[in-house]
Amino acid sequence: MRLDRNELSKAVRMALSLGAVAAVGAVGTAQAQDQATDQGQTNQPQTLQTIVVTGSNIRRVDLETANPVVTIDRTQITNSGKVTLGDLVQDLPAVTGSPQNTRVNNGGGTGGTFASLRGLGTGRTLVLVDGRRVTNNDLNIIPAELVERVEVLNDGGSVVYGSDAIGGVINFILRKDYQGAEFSVNYGISDRDDAERRGVSFIFGQTSDKGSILAGVDYNKFDPVGAGSRDFSKDALYLYYGNIYAFGSSRNPYARAILATTDVNGNDVFAPGQAGVGDGSCSSATLKSNPGDGQVGTAGDGSSLADYKCYTGADSYNYQTLNYDLTPQERTNAFFKGDYQLSDNIQAYMDVFHNKTTSAYAIAPLPFDALSDGVTISQYSMYNPFGVDFGPPQNNAGAVSTKTGDFVQNSYEFLTRFTGVGQRSTNYTTTTDQGVFGVKGGFGQSSWTWDANYNYGHISQLAKGTGDLVYNQQFRNAVGPSMLDPVTGQPICVSTPGDATTVISGCTPINMFGNQNDPAIAATEAPYAATFFNSFVNVFRSYNASVTGNLFSLPAGDAQLAVGADYRTLYSHSVVSYLSVIDANPNSPTFGQCQGPQSACSASLQGGYNVKEAYAELFIPILKDVPFVQSLNVTLGDRYSKYSLAGSTNNTKIAVEWRPIDDLLLRGTIQDVFRAPTIGQLFTSPTGNAPQFSDPCIGLDAATLAAHANACQNVAPNATFQSLQNGLSQTTGVVSGSVAAGYPLKPEFGKSFDFGFVYDPHFVPGLSVNADLWRIYLNDTITTVGAQTAANVCFANNSSPLCALIHRRANGQVQFISQPTVNLGRLDTRGVDLGVHYRVPQVGWLPGQVTLGLEATYLAEFTNNTVPGDPNSQVSHVAGHFYTDYGSYPRWRGQLNAGWKLGAWDASWRVRYIGHEVVGSCAPAENQSADGAFEAYCFRVPDIIYNDIQVGYNIEPINTQISIGVDNAFDKQPPIFTQTNVLNGDTDVNTYDTIGRFYWARATVKF
Repeated sequence: MRLDRNELSKAVRMALSLGAVAAVGAVGTAQAQDQATDQGQTNQPQTLQTIVVTGSNIRRVDLETANPVVTIDRTQITNSGKVTLGDLVQDLPAVTGSPQNTRVNNGGGTGGTFASLRGLGTGRTLVLVDGRRVTNNDLNIIPAELVERVEVLNDGGSVVYGSDAIGGVINFILRKDYQGAEFSVNYGISDRDDAERRGVSFIFGQTSDKGSILAGVDYNKFDPVGAGSRDFSKDALYLYYGNIYAFGSSRNPYARAILATTDVNGNDVFAPGQAGVGDGSCSSATLKSNPGDGQVGTAGDGSSLADYKCYTGADSYNYQTLNYDLTPQERTNAFFKGDYQLSDNIQAYMDVFHNKTTSAYAIAPLPFDALSDGVTISQYSMYNPFGVDFGPPQNNAGAVSTKTGDFVQNSYEFLTRFTGVGQRSTNYTTTTDQGVFGVKGGFGQSSWTWDANYNYGHISQLAKGTGDLVYNQQFRNAVGPSMLDPVTGQPICVSTPGDATTVISGCTPINMFGNQNDPAIAATEAPYAATFFNSFVNVFRSYNASVTGNLFSLPAGDAQLAVGADYRTLYSHSVVSYLSVIDANPNSPTFGQCQGPQSACSASLQGGYNVKEAYAELFIPILKDVPFVQSLNVTLGDRYSKYSLAGSTNNTKIAVEWRPIDDLLLRGTIQDVFRAPTIGQLFTSPTGNAPQFSDPCIGLDAATLAAHANACQNVAPNATFQSLQNGLSQTTGVVSGSVAAGYPLKPEFGKSFDFGFVYDPHFVPGLSVNADLWRIYLNDTITTVGAQTAANVCFANNSSPLCALIHRRANGQVQFISQPTVNLGRLDTRGVDLGVHYRVPQVGWLPGQVTLGLEATYLAEFTNNTVPGDPNSQVSHVAGHFYTDYGSYPRWRGQLNAGWKLGAWDASWRVRYIGHEVVGSCAPAENQSADGAFEAYCFRVPDIIYNDIQVGYNIEPINTQISIGVDNAFDKQPPIFTQTNVLNGDTDVNTYDTIGRFYWARATVKF
């Protein structure tokens, strides 16, 4: 007995049906849909017989058109075991270039997963739901249970959909006319007993002759994976001189001082055994001639020179153990989809979505750099044994030390890490709401239909950061002059060195030179621990009207026209804590700094723009059923767009479909592609970051430095990696949109070409083969300038405007590099997509139904030219490589899907292939060394193959489907890239799996 036939099922369905009928205004129960009137049936054939395929606004009966579309169907979604669709879409071969996902910790943590078709970036991939724009491109906010299929257009779609559709379009097609109810629970856990996943969902649908509804809720939670729990990521690995070392950050909790080697009279500053320098020459024999760079030992409190020894790599701090390989996430979704037949020719519809995501990232305790953080540690601090001010100079004349003699003030650096304060983390709460409200219908019995809708979207995000300190005046007093109170013997802060009468009330001196793990030191720093709040709101509004139908008849068929108009407004408003407000005055001594650490600095910003568009698409059947032409169709398209902040543009396309025989479709599309600046590219607030960086000015002689004066300002001849980067493979950056940087953005323009075929041989039933050659080029590309790119471009062209983005100190070290969004050069990419799909005929020796599917992409070229036509332009040939500012671009990516079904049983096997790639470049002209010490160094990482297996069984008597699966069944570990090249986990976490073998199970009961 089936569950949906027993009395319990009847009761459940009756209760649900009554609520649904009331909601849609139907006059009967579910069975009433079978009793539709003749009039209702005559109004529906056009809708039932034609569909709109992603990539066109024309309604067609053909599934195979000029548009190269890859489909992820409902079976694949179910068999994947995914509760969100981000990972499933990112695994497609056409997605490359390291888009963000939930494995990204440092630089991520928002819980979002995005797609980058053709590796062109997430901003050039348009995301739709039922053909309409979504306000949030995060693929994880769309519940898997709600989606019938995913259509991925691997071709530019700017003419059809407008801006952003350069790399392609991802269209989530929702389930329609769903009848009944469905409850599902799922659970997953890794082979190492972490990454635990729990989720539940409930959906309900009801359909009648008057309308339909689909509603539900979805909840899922993912526990984090600590980087210390995986062998590949537990140590911070660095690549120097061709060797990999398990080092870490030179910002350790024991203090490190970097000073000049001589006083104003040319005399050595320190006696042997007391300190060393940071240029790699520190040894017991050279301490006297090279004093300055030391580390507090395990004994002593750092207030004596005897507490210091030479710094070595063994003293570095392993920050990796506190990072995430998978960030924690928790999501709640609610959705409603409904339509109602107002009359025979008019239907009202409404789609409403709500998502709330909480997520977080966690990184090591706050590092401190006196210079970068703009904090001066006084030479008169009672804990300072060196007799010099550390950090920004207090005056140009220098300061007189009472401990070691006269010094030339030279911006002495001091490094430590506030481990006693605790780990840094930021918790995000992101709420996304979107509603589409519209009416559509037809014009009597004609083929013409119309649609008018209003689309509203709202995103709000609150970020709460902990573990940082605020460097306010009270903190600066605490690291300023101090002494023991002559009466009480307690440490006090004073405004005049040595004068207890100038005590600063309420101030306790901080021992920056002691072991930061000491609870007593942490207690003096605790009052300066601050919570930084940032928030932003994005609002999207769209008004759209369109009509489509047969324009006139031709011998080969009906010519069809689709026209429409669209008006959109976008608004963004970000607000930051007053402690985070960055000093934007370039003439200020604190330019680029705020009251907190550099990584917390930002600014409030708001703004918006609008766009008006009109578009048309004409389908013309040229020939049909003549020799060598079973059919020949041409589609013409045009879109005019006017942006309030970026001017106007007109773009066209032509697509051709030719069937010389029934089995073969030849297709080609040539179209303009364009992208106007997005709301984020315009109005993103300036935000601090720590990008990977290798200074191109390391080790150069005086003549070479003079030839690259703007890129290498103030750099001394033969400067070492230690002296310029303090042993770090990172630098300080400030990322911002174009408005904050004062840079006027303009749209990017280019063309997209796609030529291919689809072959369905009649003599091999069930087989389909397709291949498409594609090429895209873009001019005036809109991009956020990477720190490495800015340095490389300026180094290659001493007069480049990007040189102004580099800010160096008097000693040649990079203070920070501005990373605004700009128009930068030309991008060319091309490749081949391949697909094979086969429904294996059922034969006696092969029980059950077997289906096979293969998708593969070969990347032939991905070239970025910053200044086309300039012989000094920086040209990056990225295909087949991983570059720090670009990500992973292997030549080959592929996916094989095999499915099997026999009675109540089903199974699937998915193989994901990521081809080998070269990290960095061995060509000096590329300026993309993978080694922190060599000018041009590269290494190869191998092919990676992942296997995902699923088995399911349908318990028909209780109408319940049970599925179990294993992702990454053979526990394939990711390749090592080292922290010299990446920010997270010693590997490219955007591309490779960091969890390992993962088991999951799901049970679904249908009513």
